[in-house]
Amino acid sequence: MMSINAELALNDKKAEITLTDTDSQVIIFYSREALNYDQSGFYLLFKEKQLKSIHSVLEEKLAIKADTFVQVIPPKNLDSNRLIQQLADITQENNRQTTPDGLSKTSKNRLPAMNDYLADLMLLLEKFGFTLVQKKRIPAKAPHRWNKTLSEIEFFVDDFDSQATVIWQKRNEMLIKKGAQLRKEYKLNKDGSVGLDARMGTQLRDEQKDKVQNFTTTEDIILKSVNEVGLFLYYGGTNSWLILKDKDNKTIDEWSVLKD
Repeated sequence: MMSINAELALNDKKAEITLTDTDSQVIIFYSREALNYDQSGFYLLFKEKQLKSIHSVLEEKLAIKADTFVQVIPPKNLDSNRLIQQLADITQENNRQTTPDGLSKTSKNRLPAMNDYLADLMLLLEKFGFTLVQKKRIPAKAPHRWNKTLSEIEFFVDDFDSQATVIWQKRNEMLIKKGAQLRKEYKLNKDGSVGLDARMGTQLRDEQKDKVQNFTTTEDIILKSVNEVGLFLYYGGTNSWLILKDKDNKTIDEWSVLKD
């Protein structure tokens, strides 16, 4: 059983934990107002107890994105930059297979002092309600299956400033009939950047640019999936399985979703 020897100083604004065995500190700030922007160690930014980012230096423009801040002042014999990199590896969604304490198996046989310290740090934060290892979320994505009947049905798009007639003619072929009207503009993210759907939609349009004039398709176009159709026509941003509908307003999702 792991145990940590520590001293605690606590008030309504922050908790200062001194790890006596390693001569290091972990300071939890419960509000931005309590921050002193000390340059020692590094910072973990949390929002609703979920880790959002790791920073070697904390600035005010970063602080506004979180509601709780953990300053880690590691032992002098450990390099902060290497600790940050190891923590980043641990928290990546596509992280390698992990041991129960969250450290990757490949790292357990090297840098033992660093791994021991990280194990203590993760246990300590867990006891205060924080977690560094994010559980992978499995999206609830309904499976769909093509069948020959679908190749005989016309599905229509009349939304998001776009119009089109689409036929799911083969398992990996969605035909958009000539004359489809494409959405002219896409929305930017709140920070003014171009979102992933907009970038993907623009790429699909670039690949078909010889078949588009003035935002109208001049030839039939074949794409690979319902999602690609949505990205191409209106830059996605929604569940396209619910947008494509037949003449009786029945969605392509209703036609093809696999029932339990």
